[in-house]
Amino acid sequence: MSTLLVYWCAVMLVKSEIIELKTHEPIAIYNITDYISKLLEVTGVKNGHALVFSRHTTTALAINEYEERLLEDIKVHLNKLAPKDGKYLHNDLHLRIVPPDEPINAHSHLMAMMLNNSEYIPIIDGKLALGTWQSVLFVELDGPRDRTVLIQLCGET
Repeated sequence: MSTLLVYWCAVMLVKSEIIELKTHEPIAIYNITDYISKLLEVTGVKNGHALVFSRHTTTALAINEYEERLLEDIKVHLNKLAPKDGKYLHNDLHLRIVPPDEPINAHSHLMAMMLNNSEYIPIIDGKLALGTWQSVLFVELDGPRDRTVLIQLCGET
């Protein structure tokens, strides 16, 4: 029995960046693909991956088509799954210790749990390996608010 050892040596870069977003609606979908692509250009990563991570419990990320009518369909669907006026234990603020500005937002948490809080995208030849109609979407579920998204690029330069 023989053992094959492969040694691979390349210059690997890990670059983390936080982007800030100011959202304007209770539920809104923002295309952040250009932010990631611009960061990719600056770093010079040729092959590797991009991790995009939402840093909030009432936001989400998705890879899908950024088309106006589809975006409205998504909002309608999310509101059906977790209606704002539903009865939720999390909203019984008088039964919990909470800060004075605590929002009534159980529906937003439930929506976020049905989506992703991160996306992992391959980088090939210096570009995000997204399909023709794919975009990286940041989904606000409890706005308007100030939000942050962590983008971490890793790969060979």
